[in-house]
Amino acid sequence: MMKYIALIIFIVSTSIHLFASARKDKPLRDKTKPFILLALLAFYCLCADKIAWSVVLALIFSWLGDILLIPKGIKWFTAGGISFMVSHFFFVLSYLKYIDFTKINSLWIILLGAFFFILVCFIFARLKPHLPKPLFYPMALYLLINGTMNCFAIFRYLSDPSKGALITVIGAILFFISDTSLFFVRFKKDSRLKTHFLVMLTYSIGELLIVLGLITK
Repeated sequence: MMKYIALIIFIVSTSIHLFASARKDKPLRDKTKPFILLALLAFYCLCADKIAWSVVLALIFSWLGDILLIPKGIKWFTAGGISFMVSHFFFVLSYLKYIDFTKINSLWIILLGAFFFILVCFIFARLKPHLPKPLFYPMALYLLINGTMNCFAIFRYLSDPSKGALITVIGAILFFISDTSLFFVRFKKDSRLKTHFLVMLTYSIGELLIVLGLITK
């Protein structure tokens, strides 16, 4: 019963936050944002047969990143990015225990690494004119780390093509899309993305799918 309550809180807080994002209502966005990951963390802890502390820490650092990104300013943005980098590290640790690299063709590892490297280079070639110079390389590094998290989610699927692994891959990809969208919303003033709606839609669903993938066999 409690896990359904946690899921309802997640859905309601996310829905209100998305409404506020579409309306550019920052006060309401700021009030609802902290509840999204807290509810998801509770949902994971109530659903998991065996709680993995790497997953708990990944969600805690994601939540902390959410909080640090609420205030405006480069220092807060940087602090939030660092917190999310730590979160990605713990997600990678969460996937590792499911991965048997002997079942993965080494060519896939090379191709996936090259794909995300080229993709990040392409994204930042478009962002470069709009970014503060001190942030260019740290932000590129951050997105590469997100790409690495995606690679390990895919490695898990290649090692064991289960339903849970596939769900996690979709969630990881949405997380990558969310971060990319955030960079364009924050820094590219003529971007078609005018609000945080897409950022938070892909982020919230992405985190939920990652968690569902980790508790689904």
